Amino acid sequence: MAKEKVCLAYSGGLDTSCILAWLIEKGYDVVCFMADVGQEEDFEAAKSKALAIGALSCHITDLRRPFITELCTPAIQCNAIYENVYLLGTSLARPIIARAQIAVARSEGCAYVSHGCTGKGNDQVRFELGFYALQPDIKVIAPWRDPEFYTRFPGRQALLEYAAAVGVPVSQTKSKPWSMDENAAHCSYEAGILEDPAVEPPKDMWKLTVDPVAAPETPEDVQIEFKAGVAVKMTLLNDGKKDFTDPVDIFLNANTLARKHGVGRIDIVENRFIGLKSRGCYETPGLTLLRTAHIDLEGLVMDREVRALRDTFVTPAFSKVLYNGLWFSPEREFLSKSVEASQGAVNGTVRLRIYKGAVGVVGRWSETEKLYDEKESSMDEQGGFEPVDAGGFIKVQAIRLRKFGEAKLAKGEEM
Repeated sequence: MAKEKVCLAYSGGLDTSCILAWLIEKGYDVVCFMADVGQEEDFEAAKSKALAIGALSCHITDLRRPFITELCTPAIQCNAIYENVYLLGTSLARPIIARAQIAVARSEGCAYVSHGCTGKGNDQVRFELGFYALQPDIKVIAPWRDPEFYTRFPGRQALLEYAAAVGVPVSQTKSKPWSMDENAAHCSYEAGILEDPAVEPPKDMWKLTVDPVAAPETPEDVQIEFKAGVAVKMTLLNDGKKDFTDPVDIFLNANTLARKHGVGRIDIVENRFIGLKSRGCYETPGLTLLRTAHIDLEGLVMDREVRALRDTFVTPAFSKVLYNGLWFSPEREFLSKSVEASQGAVNGTVRLRIYKGAVGVVGRWSETEKLYDEKESSMDEQGGFEPVDAGGFIKVQAIRLRKFGEAKLAKGEEM
């Protein structure tokens, strides 16, 4: 009788290497899947390790372009943000990874998919909701929710002993006292010593960005052009102009520039979807730069009421959908259409100055959108705006406030 086949999301690290060996021990044939979303990783070495442990095959899928164009770009268009501070760097990568893993599982005829996510985190939810939406009949093996697995392996030492016993190669590098997850948009750090929210992150923890204190003493200027809310051109202005027009080139060079100047670090406590609070440290350099430019341009070219509706309803809902792992859902499709509809007039260019962790806007303009009228807005000329009209506007707005004031006075209440 043929063995049942599992597609395992594999990283090459201790956890997923032990999970791979454990699944084989349990009688499964295992196909490994690795997603390249821009992290710095030796994929070929990890593939060789998976095959050495006993995987039937190991698929490495390059997801960098779809990650940037299909997930990061709409997040910028929407100004997506969770709890007013987190730019969703980890969340953004999960839908594209889940989709690619299911594609591999289908191509290999796998009845199961598996992952190494902790039973307390958000990622188990994000991946599995994606799996079930993309292939409703798929079955999931989540070892860190299986009592047999987590009682047998209560900590790192137990995993190391198992690895030695079954011949899993383990690097001898010292484990860092935190966990890390990286992609082209950001790097996250959590757990270990960071679980005490009062502990300052070690200076050597931050992988992507220069410490703002040690960043260059000379500011650097950059111009970013948008069409329909999408960055279509980035121009470096210091030391001669250099242009980038491919979406991936724009994103990666925004990263390079922002990393050099220490842009995009945050240290927060957030509310996980499953109900726990979690301390996380995040670096999101290029996304911070592009989002700052996009928000500023909207102030120039976007209709006030459209922007208010988008900010009140669409942005928080879109961000929540991303955070909670509901990308493959009817509400996300509805929200994506709303985001797209809001961006038709977001055409123009923003000039920014980057210095020691800060991104400041120093100019913006649009050749096509004319909501801003310099003459109308000027304090030095009327420009078609009749100041006398403002009196009637104020009186109409004051009708209900006068009624409110009269009622307060009648009750003897002070305001």
